[in-house]
Order: sequence, then structure tokens, then C-alpha cells
Amino acid sequence: MSNRPKHKDHTQAMERVISRREFIHTGVFASLPPVLAACASSGKLGAARTSETVESMGTVLNVWPSSPPGGENVTVTQAEVERSKDPTFRDVAVVNTTTPTLTLFRSNKPSGASMLIIPGGGYRHVAVGKEGYQIARWLTNEGIAAFVLLYRLPADGWTAGPDAPLQDAQRAVRLIRSHATQFGLDPARVGVMGFSAGGHLAARLATRFDLKTYTALDDADAISARPDLAALGYPVISFREGVAHMGSRTKMLGTNPDADRIKEYSAEMDMPHATPPCFLMCAADDPVVSVENSLLMFRSLREARVPATLHVFESGGHGFGLQSATDPSVAAWPGLFLEWSRRHQFMTTH
Repeated sequence: MSNRPKHKDHTQAMERVISRREFIHTGVFASLPPVLAACASSGKLGAARTSETVESMGTVLNVWPSSPPGGENVTVTQAEVERSKDPTFRDVAVVNTTTPTLTLFRSNKPSGASMLIIPGGGYRHVAVGKEGYQIARWLTNEGIAAFVLLYRLPADGWTAGPDAPLQDAQRAVRLIRSHATQFGLDPARVGVMGFSAGGHLAARLATRFDLKTYTALDDADAISARPDLAALGYPVISFREGVAHMGSRTKMLGTNPDADRIKEYSAEMDMPHATPPCFLMCAADDPVVSVENSLLMFRSLREARVPATLHVFESGGHGFGLQSATDPSVAAWPGLFLEWSRRHQFMTTH
């Protein structure tokens, strides 16, 4: 039996990721604009497929031109999991990612800005519905092109282990920048927005953007992976005792990581001055990821003299996405983020 990841057919694997009853699959490259079809078929962006909904779901692009690096001992099978029976919104997650992808949502009123969205899931799964596609549709309404990242998980047997998700995130930023002209984007306005464990990955991308995690594959890998700003929603940040979300830490580092390992993967440690401006938001009553994570990150950003803002809502719990079922006041954060992003010249007024 082969030890390669179980995705015999790249197209079938991708269809599992984006399989939705309301989607109409239109075939590989079939309805891509000519320039995107050329990029995809050249291998620069990997295989591509388009899907259509009333919300105009975008193009799905492979992060890697072939199999992701270090998959020789990966035996998991990628699958989609339903997390809600709500007929108005299907909250889905993907487990055991073997084919990392970027799903592009275009804006009808583009500003040139783009955002890499990194959903959470405790490094157990990737919550592409609530913290991915739903966030993307909001951003596109505000003039920001959105790329939802389906990333690999650290406990699935990848050679890079805890750095496998960061490999995907770094490569994603480089791909967005390398094809900015084709997508009508400004390569100097590429942000990252992450939630929960996705906030941890976004924070690592913002602080470890120049860490060499994989061997360069093409010209895109010569481009900077540094985001131009970062937005972190109720993020996992630190793996220190008493602060860490232990589920995320265990999935990433195992049950008994040593002190050096904990420090290495705690995003608030050794903050570089080149970290991009950061927007943080969370709820004080979060029962899953302690508010101390955001407080530690904010303190480290200030000490490194990195522009940062922090919004702590009195209540709202964890994983609320665009709004909380328990406290409507957290629904203010999208507007606060947009105002902040304009101050940092990320967004233009329209």
C-alpha cells in the first residue's frame, strides 16, 4: 500500500472540499477567465475549479502545484463534516486536509485590497463555513477580495509536523502576491485574518513570515510572505501553562512539549519589529480560549512598537464569527476593523 496521502484523483479530492448541495460544479478550468485558466493549467497555481452559488462562490485553487511537501507518511483521508442543520447556512468543517486550497471570493466593488482568511478548529479540523466563507462574503461586500485557506493539520503525519499549517499559509500569501496583477489586486495590501486556532496560525504568519519552512518550488517562493496587516479574532496565541488552549497545543506539540518547544510556538514570544499592524478582538467571558491570549499578544506588540489595537467585549463567548447569539454587542467588531484598516491605508473609502 502506498504511503502517499489518499487523494488518488486531485479533482475528486477537491470536490469533497467544496461539495455543497447548492453548488453547481462547472468543470476544471471550464468557466475560468482566460488569464486564470492559463495560470492554473501552467501549474503555477495548481489545479483549479470554479463553483457557483447565488453568493457567487469563487475559484478554488490548489496551494501547491502537486502534492504538499512531506506527505510520504500521511495516510489520512480528507472529508467534509456537517456542523449544523440550519437550512439558511451550512456550517461545515474539513478534517484531515490532504489538498490545501485557496477559495477566492471576488468583490463587485474591488478596492485592490485582499485578505487571506484562516478559519479555526482547534487544529482538529478547519471550520471553512462559519469562519471562512461567511467572513469572505462580508469582506467582498466591503471591497476586499477574500481567499479562504484550507490548511493541513499538524497531527496528520506531515514531515513538517507543527509547521505544516505555516507552510500552507506562507505559500498562500506568496501566491496571492505573485498573481496580484491577474486578480486585479495590490500586492502591497495583502492582509491575514484568523479565528481561534486560525488566529494562532495567522499570528505565526505575521511574526514568522520569514521563517524558512519549505524548499522553494518556483518564482512565487522568492516573494515575501509577510502580510501587510493582521486581524486576530478570539485567537489562540500562547502555549504557556495556564493560558494555552490545551486542545490546540496537544494537536500541535503533543502531550508533553518541553519549555523550548512551547516558547517556539507561542506567537507572543520573540516579537519581531517587522510584525505588521495587528487588530485583535475577543470576549472577556470566552470559556474556550482565555482572554489572556489576546492580552499577551497586545502587550508583546506594544513592547515591539508594532501598531496594534485590542477590543475586549464584555461577553460573547467563543467562536461567534460575525456576531454572537448571546451578546449582540460583539457584532460591532467588523465595523471597528474596517475603520482601523482605513487608518492603516489598507482600505480605501468608497
